[in-house]
Amino acid sequence: MISQDPAAEEPQEPEETPAETVVVEVSRFGTPGKPFSKSPFLTGLLAGGGLILAWVTYQALLSVWSVLLLVGVAAFLAIGLNPAVVKLRSWGLNRGLAVVTVGVAMMLVVCGGIAALVPPLIQQGNEVITAFPDFIEDLTKNEWLRDLDKKYDIVKKAQEAATAANVSKMFGGVLGGVSTVAGGVFNTLMTFVLTFYFLAAFDRLKAGAYRLAPASRRDRAQRLGDEILSKVGEYMIGALGIALCAGLCSFVFMLIVGIPYAYALALLVAIFDLIPQIGATIGAVLVSIVGFAAGSVQVGIACVIFFVLYQQLENWVIYPKVMNRAVAVTDLAAIIGVLIGVALLGIVGALIAVPAVAAIQLIVREVIHPRQDHT
Repeated sequence: MISQDPAAEEPQEPEETPAETVVVEVSRFGTPGKPFSKSPFLTGLLAGGGLILAWVTYQALLSVWSVLLLVGVAAFLAIGLNPAVVKLRSWGLNRGLAVVTVGVAMMLVVCGGIAALVPPLIQQGNEVITAFPDFIEDLTKNEWLRDLDKKYDIVKKAQEAATAANVSKMFGGVLGGVSTVAGGVFNTLMTFVLTFYFLAAFDRLKAGAYRLAPASRRDRAQRLGDEILSKVGEYMIGALGIALCAGLCSFVFMLIVGIPYAYALALLVAIFDLIPQIGATIGAVLVSIVGFAAGSVQVGIACVIFFVLYQQLENWVIYPKVMNRAVAVTDLAAIIGVLIGVALLGIVGALIAVPAVAAIQLIVREVIHPRQDHT
């Protein structure tokens, strides 16, 4: 019989492990102290400092608001021109050469347009200012205007207000006109320079913006962002094409019926047509007034008929075919967006209203609605 060692049968106590030590990394600036106590005095002090900081930020934004508008317009133009850069890159050009090509083409188009438009615009604009009192006199041939003139002396008051001297006073005299032109030229040049830099750093800026999203949601944020950017670019190209078509059709019509100042008026029609919903109507009203005043009642009626028919063609055929491929925005949403954009940013707000509404609709449809459906 084998004897067992009693010591071997006794259970052995587990060995004690040393307590875990907490290692505190000490910065070279010292050990962080305890947080401040949440006293009413400290809370009020922080709240007051926050209000002061908010007020200073608001004043700073007001001071640089014009610069922020230039940056926003340049960013919008860069987004619209980026598809051209992408197209050139697909043909084998690198990013830098593609940006330079688009920038040079943009400058040539603008400079060529200015060289072609400014001389006749100045000449015809002076003719309009000089002949405006005669336009008002011609309107007195209408019987219903004669009755109104007898009662309220409208023509005399309008002729006095429409003299060349009074029109020049509207622009603040020579110095005011020079200052306005110089400011416009500076803003235009800065917009083009900023647009060029935005195009050159487009991919880097876009990647940096996407990195602000959490890593778990970055892929989805990038997909949504790319879709929004593509919609903005397609909208801008489509809007320019529609405005160019409106200007050319109006120019041909005015040449046929013999309306003076057709060159300047067609440019105004194209510019106003860039404003969604209301721009085409404004351009039509301006041309119709000149048709009634400079031509005859028949010419004015012809202008009204032409623009009514053309706007129907644009609203129901041209615009849907062009814009349905770019942005899918309901008429109600577009009208509300344009009104809000005009109230906030003026003409710039009207131009970016529709793509902004399209972006908001995309975010609501792809982010907010699915989240609400699963709660």
